[in-house]
Amino acid sequence: MKPPPFTYCDPESVDEAVALKSEYGNDSLVLAGGQSLLPMLNMRLARPEALIDINKIGDLQKIERRADILEVGAGVRQYELEDHPLVGELVPLLPEATGYIGHIENRHRGTVGGSLAHADSAAELPCTAVALDATVVVHGASGTRTIAAQDFFQGRMTTALEPEEVLVAIRYPVTPWTAGHGFVEVSRRVGDLALAGAAAVVNLDEDGRFTSVSVGVLGISDTTVRASAVESALIGEAPTEENIARAAKEIVPSVTSGDDLHATRAYRRHLASVVVSRAITAAVARAHERSNGK
Repeated sequence: MKPPPFTYCDPESVDEAVALKSEYGNDSLVLAGGQSLLPMLNMRLARPEALIDINKIGDLQKIERRADILEVGAGVRQYELEDHPLVGELVPLLPEATGYIGHIENRHRGTVGGSLAHADSAAELPCTAVALDATVVVHGASGTRTIAAQDFFQGRMTTALEPEEVLVAIRYPVTPWTAGHGFVEVSRRVGDLALAGAAAVVNLDEDGRFTSVSVGVLGISDTTVRASAVESALIGEAPTEENIARAAKEIVPSVTSGDDLHATRAYRRHLASVVVSRAITAAVARAHERSNGK
């Protein structure tokens, strides 16, 4: 099918884009990479009066370090997270998780902000944003505001973004050098949406016990889940296989996705604890490598 008719707008600044969003409100959608939006238009699942193309806005294309924060512009292409030296050095979970997004062609067109604004619960970047305690920066007619990633995702493809606002950047805290990270997901085929996945960042003390654990889980609910019960169960514990497996089962009550063509709820409940356990185990291994100077 072909998309419905719409007014095409191509602003050259964030202020111009915000002015257009203020003018059209809910009757407008923002076009960046178009990997999710264009299929929705072609299937007539979206019928905006205006399409606001932000690809000319250079301020949205930057990756910068600001003190202990890595700021990634909303218009940065996803593949840049895999290749940019600052990203790999400062937030190493990002390039690892990004490699699981669709196929390389998708990552060359898809943008970081587009993935977060689309808020697919099976997507990798919303999951990493929650696990990393990232902050989403949005700009509207009344100015700029920041939203914690965990509060930004509010339900199935629903965010805290207001109709007149534009998502402009994502701020990731720099990961401590001694921290370990892990990302694991399971899908039917390479490039498919994940049945379930998990991102983990851990810190260990001198005795090798957990001092902090951050875990985000995708594909198990209407939105990305922060595995708080898993994290609480591990603080102060030794990173043994038994302790990790026991704590990982705490994610099971958070699995709310029902049966579908790809998996039953029972299988997803099993899979959720598996990916959480494996992501934490991988993060612990990296933390040990770093403490040994590798």
